[in-house]
Amino acid sequence: MSDDDLPIISIEEVAQHNGESEDGSCWIIISGKVYDVTSFLQEHPGGEEVITQMAGQDATTEFFDAGHSKDAIEMAKEYLIGKLPENEKVNVESTAPVPVVKSPVASSSVFKDFMASPVLANILIPTTIGLGVYAVYKCVTRSNRVC
Repeated sequence: MSDDDLPIISIEEVAQHNGESEDGSCWIIISGKVYDVTSFLQEHPGGEEVITQMAGQDATTEFFDAGHSKDAIEMAKEYLIGKLPENEKVNVESTAPVPVVKSPVASSSVFKDFMASPVLANILIPTTIGLGVYAVYKCVTRSNRVC
């Protein structure tokens, strides 16, 4: 279905499908298009709460901030049910936060951001532990004494 063939759905109608209606339907808006993600809630890798928090609203910024893969963006097309009227589309660029230039004083927040990032937990820590175990193994197998 092309964008021109999509039914027009108002923001008010989307707001009624916030997961709390009688039928429990959950609709979200991404880039001016309306998606019925009710059947996807249980399958969402990040948990259904992530989607239900944005149910009945424009979730464009949150969707793209989450760093969804091209596959996820392609999969979203399965749930596309309509589009907003031209006069109701939200300009995502105008609602995007203005980038802040960090001063040298803010370097501690950069460190905190890095320490809380998934890169640290998912890649660096397991790699460091693995290298440590490997080093101990090599040391022990080369000699009968403990390093």
